[in-house]
Amino acid sequence: MPHVLAPFRVVFVCTGNICRSPMAEIVFRDVAERAGLGDHVVSSSSGTGDWHVGERADVRTIEALHRRGYDGEHHRARQFTLADFDRNDLVVALDRSHERILTSWARTNDDVDKLALLLSFAPSVGDGWDVPDPYYAGPAMFDEVLAMIESASRALFRQLEPAIRPSSPRLET
Repeated sequence: MPHVLAPFRVVFVCTGNICRSPMAEIVFRDVAERAGLGDHVVSSSSGTGDWHVGERADVRTIEALHRRGYDGEHHRARQFTLADFDRNDLVVALDRSHERILTSWARTNDDVDKLALLLSFAPSVGDGWDVPDPYYAGPAMFDEVLAMIESASRALFRQLEPAIRPSSPRLET
């Protein structure tokens, strides 16, 4: 019987889970699917706060995604929980404030070791380490943020791909 690797699980985290992290979840999943590895990756998202739990993504997020060929219609916001550390191989914060919050929630060094900033995978994208929050801006900012997330998600995937891509089929012993 062939050895089947468990999918690599990544969760993207922003403030309310209605703008940046849903974009990252959807874009990263698309990158994996286009590489033929959609079955080997599980992408999700959540927020550090609970203000929008159960809500759809911000309409400007959905529209920006749609303009670039993605479907954001099915997203429903949820809050990050401690179980997310257990369920995921990588916890990706969209800015340093989220990284600080997640670090404070981490129970073990293993939890902390799973944390990363999205722009750490593509430092040439943007003006620093933070993906800016477009919530209080207009539609053009959502498009700009989405472009940053696309570039950083592709860079993240390139770094993860060797570990995600299954090697030649092996037999279980």
